[in-house]
Amino acid sequence: MTAAGVGSFLYWTWVASEVGILIGTRTRRSTGEVRDQGSLLVLWFSIGGSIAVAKTTGAMVGPTIAGGASWVAWAGVLMFVTGLAVRWTAILSLGQSFSANVAIHSSQTLYRRGLYRFVRHPSYTGLVLIFVAIGLSTRNWVGLVIMVVIPTAALLYRIGVEEAALTAAFGGEYVTYRQDTKRLIPGLY
Repeated sequence: MTAAGVGSFLYWTWVASEVGILIGTRTRRSTGEVRDQGSLLVLWFSIGGSIAVAKTTGAMVGPTIAGGASWVAWAGVLMFVTGLAVRWTAILSLGQSFSANVAIHSSQTLYRRGLYRFVRHPSYTGLVLIFVAIGLSTRNWVGLVIMVVIPTAALLYRIGVEEAALTAAFGGEYVTYRQDTKRLIPGLY
């Protein structure tokens, strides 16, 4: 099996899981306070557009990372598996509190266990790893940069929206959590 074949399987598994997450966890206005501010649409469009442009660039320009060495594609596969594991673990650990859109339920409590001990947004950390993996699959520096920078910028917008909602819902408890825990990268950011 080739890295491209494994990568393609992982990619479509991820796409299917994201559609499932969207359908299965989206909060309706009748069941919670939705504060999404369009961030979900911004994120989906930036990811979709970046994938299209990055993959097209990789195909048109060709490999520029390490001369197109196969280890780059396999590094992308490893990154993809890691990203999926982190994202799915974060989502599953939140259970009913996870929502595809930014929403707070009246019975929700601040979760600080598991991956959430190390970063405030581990599901987004998993997404960033997936962005890097998709960028590496192009084996092209421009494709990699496009795939990481644009969706991550949209993700940072969404994190801002989400943190404002969490601060409004949990007040000082969330402010303390923000002070004690990094956003995406343990110990760094």
